[in-house]
Amino acid sequence: MIQAVMVMSTQGKPRLLKFYSFQPPEKHQDLVRGVFQLLSARPDSVSNFVQADAIFGPGVKLVYKHLATLYFVFVFDSSENELAMLDLVQVFVETLDKCFKNVCELDVVFNFNKVQ
Repeated sequence: MIQAVMVMSTQGKPRLLKFYSFQPPEKHQDLVRGVFQLLSARPDSVSNFVQADAIFGPGVKLVYKHLATLYFVFVFDSSENELAMLDLVQVFVETLDKCFKNVCELDVVFNFNKVQ
């Protein structure tokens, strides 16, 4: 099951957050900070799959794509296929590209309702 979708800038600012499993609003910033610290420390030459047990609990993974100034992150549990999730990220990015003609951070910020 997909637990969260996050789009964040390379400075760690959340641009789109959608949690599908309950997370208290007070905890959202801690989750974003933990995901950003995990992703920003990874070199570009490694896999786009990460175990996120320390952040979200046991059995949780995340898949991400780093494009320009944005990280697109999907958080999911072990019932989902990792490659299917990576493909879903790609489809999400391609859809945003079609909507905004080469999506960038400002498109996500100023057209939040359309992205949502």
